[in-house]
Amino acid sequence: MSANLVKAEQTLAVANPKRKRKWQSYALLFILPSFLIYTLFVIVPTAGSIYLSFTSWDGISEDIRYIGFANFVEILQSTRVHNALKNTLVMTISLVVLENVAAILLAVLVDKVRWFKNLFRSVFYFPTLLSGVVMGFVWAMILNYNFGVFNQMLDAVGLGSWMVDWLGSPKYAMLAIILSTVWKGAGYYMIIYLAGLQGIPAELNEAASIDGAGGWKQFRHITFPLLAGSMTVCMVLSMISALKIFDQIAVMTDGGPGFETETLTYIIYKVGFGELRQGFGTALAMVLFLLILLVTLIQVKFLRKREVQM
Repeated sequence: MSANLVKAEQTLAVANPKRKRKWQSYALLFILPSFLIYTLFVIVPTAGSIYLSFTSWDGISEDIRYIGFANFVEILQSTRVHNALKNTLVMTISLVVLENVAAILLAVLVDKVRWFKNLFRSVFYFPTLLSGVVMGFVWAMILNYNFGVFNQMLDAVGLGSWMVDWLGSPKYAMLAIILSTVWKGAGYYMIIYLAGLQGIPAELNEAASIDGAGGWKQFRHITFPLLAGSMTVCMVLSMISALKIFDQIAVMTDGGPGFETETLTYIIYKVGFGELRQGFGTALAMVLFLLILLVTLIQVKFLRKREVQM
């Protein structure tokens, strides 16, 4: 059915109520397959998870005992959950800031370079193509205390006293995960910022340059404010990704040493599948869902307000 024919049908439908109802029926038929799939794989599992969060199910037996709000009360009282929440917030704030700063710097660099621009884009974007598991294994080998490349380089240049068990030390394990995740994710957000940079009229910077504004002033007063829309998208995406981080932790530290790098997503996995407490794990998942929803709404509202002000 061509676009003109569809438009004609819609026009006739407006004039004729019976045709309008017929057109709406056809529209519902087109929507129905997608709605059924969404219901089957999203709505039904979500409803089931809400129910399981009020049970003591172990994930294996057929005995699903309803225990009310006991799981949520335990969440409020558990020091392990409090520690995981703290780690999640520290990791999220760090990743949102560092990933966006690195992405903006890379985007400006790639936008200004004259030669091999596509090569630089590809090199910076390549880590994004790696899965979290692959990236975790790569960095686990690089940061290994005994044979890792990083420690061997320190030893080779006479800085052997700086050698540290980066993934086994409570002081550095979180930092190692954050920096490796920035290495992986910055290239993705760079592409979004690069698209924003290319949408800025060149005449603005040229006029500012004629008026005597240097590179920093042009960036501060022209480029940065006009990147507000791209920044809103990137910060929301990086925040959601950071709150759900799992692969890197599972491969690099397994939540350790101790519980130093255990986040909400990882504790959900540990208690649900390792300790066979699916009911408690599902309750934690509901809390994480509400946390992501709340933080996203606050962040979007703040960033949209900032866009208007800038």
